[in-house]
Amino acid sequence: MPSEDSLADALNHFIPHSLGAIEALNIALRLQTDWGDAQPMKILINDELTIEGNSNAFTNAAIEAGVIHCRALLEFLGLTSASGRLQNLTHARRGDDIGIEHFENASGSLTHVSLAQVLSRYPGDAAEAEQALLSVFRIANKGLAHLTSSFLASSEDTRLLEIASRGIPALVVSYLYTPMDRPAPASQVSSRPRHAD
Repeated sequence: MPSEDSLADALNHFIPHSLGAIEALNIALRLQTDWGDAQPMKILINDELTIEGNSNAFTNAAIEAGVIHCRALLEFLGLTSASGRLQNLTHARRGDDIGIEHFENASGSLTHVSLAQVLSRYPGDAAEAEQALLSVFRIANKGLAHLTSSFLASSEDTRLLEIASRGIPALVVSYLYTPMDRPAPASQVSSRPRHAD
């Protein structure tokens, strides 16, 4: 069982960090879709030009990191992929793993988020919601853990991942922060519309 300190760190630091990475993923996917080809990029830090290159230096890294954080939060919620279906974890967590069930509110321990709960949060088709979350596992396992030619191979992969990048934060807030009567972590990143020249 994780210690009180590690649970507090997860709630106050690690999970908000993961949510920030997923926000960056969503922005990177939208930018990449809007732009098509890589664009010239300049990054200012403290209003000083610090990095120059093309937009792939940001979008590729943000997408890859965001996918890993999506997968970690889905597993934190008690979800996995098996035989091409979204399912609840059936195996015990390792001793140092932190899952939603380690947190509690006045009613007791929180529980794994069920497939029905996950699908009910999505305003569209349930099959599309499941495919979006499954895309996270597929891309993390096949596209990032191994060198393959199929990482975000189609616009459909991109579309599903964008849906997942909006849905996973909503699930974390709905089934972790809200039941614990805690505010959702503050947004860590934002983007501005691109001005046409």
